[in-house]
Amino acid sequence: MINLLVRADDLGYSEGINYGIAKSVKDGIVKSVGIMTNMPTVVHGIDLLEGTDVCYGQHTNICIGKPLTDPSLIPSITDKNGEFIRSSEFRRTKEDFVVLDEVILEIEAQYKRFIELIGEPPRYFEGHAVASNNFFKGLKIVAEKYGLKYSPFSIGKEPVRIGNKDVFITMESLDPSYVPINTLEKIVENAQKDEYHMFITHPGYLDNYILKNSSLTIPRTLEVDMLCEPKTKEWLNQLGVELITYDDL
Repeated sequence: MINLLVRADDLGYSEGINYGIAKSVKDGIVKSVGIMTNMPTVVHGIDLLEGTDVCYGQHTNICIGKPLTDPSLIPSITDKNGEFIRSSEFRRTKEDFVVLDEVILEIEAQYKRFIELIGEPPRYFEGHAVASNNFFKGLKIVAEKYGLKYSPFSIGKEPVRIGNKDVFITMESLDPSYVPINTLEKIVENAQKDEYHMFITHPGYLDNYILKNSSLTIPRTLEVDMLCEPKTKEWLNQLGVELITYDDL
């Protein structure tokens, strides 16, 4: 049996993203959803998923919108307007300018907000869009402090350890030639029996906020279509692919 975890990131990013994720859960194959707890539309997204049995995780965000921490306490990751420094700046700067003690403050603030929103701790814990060693260290420190299931990010050939399972991770949405169904087919065709695989997706619809603030646009809509296509689920069923969540790791 092939075990496949299909994860949707960015709940709360915008109303358009929320609608796309909600459809991908209710009509599609997404069973794990990462929440951006600092964003203004996060309650809207959670309300759309009310009544589903989705596995919620914390999609910790330090590069879009306003922090939950006083910006004066976290100057290394905020700008003069008190908002997070954008992800483009993280990509442009080779030096890791994130101060560990500062980022831990914001990670914990988002964790506490998660509990306020959902009523329980996140069932997995990871980070959004920023390849900073200090960010990753902060996530791991907070996860260990509160006994959370940390999900490290890796899209290499080697699996990462999540819970008590080795998991192979695939995310190709930033590839200019990205076709979601082709990526899913490649995962399934190359998977060995009893392996655990994760497909990270970012389904959503494009509203004005996303068009102005995200470099990831069209692939989001393509993923909604693929994730909700009945033939996708039928094909996975025929191959005996088990759709799992983080609770199974």
